[in-house]
Amino acid sequence: MSDPVDVPITGEPIRLGQFLKLAGLAEDGSHAKDLIDAEEVKVNGEVETRRGRQLTDGDVVAVGPDRGKVVLVR
Repeated sequence: MSDPVDVPITGEPIRLGQFLKLAGLAEDGSHAKDLIDAEEVKVNGEVETRRGRQLTDGDVVAVGPDRGKVVLVR
């Protein structure tokens, strides 16, 4: 498994659905919802089924082998 790609955000928290789009792990909101509904999204190693899950600095989101890390830019 490769290291997660740092995805900078300017404000915390960010919702999982938004982060999936920002990180390029989902094409759009509908795709993000489909991935989450299919239980294909993990947050910090655990399957996450809530699109509105609040992510904070350091959280790692995975879809298959692709991973993105929330990095807060202050």
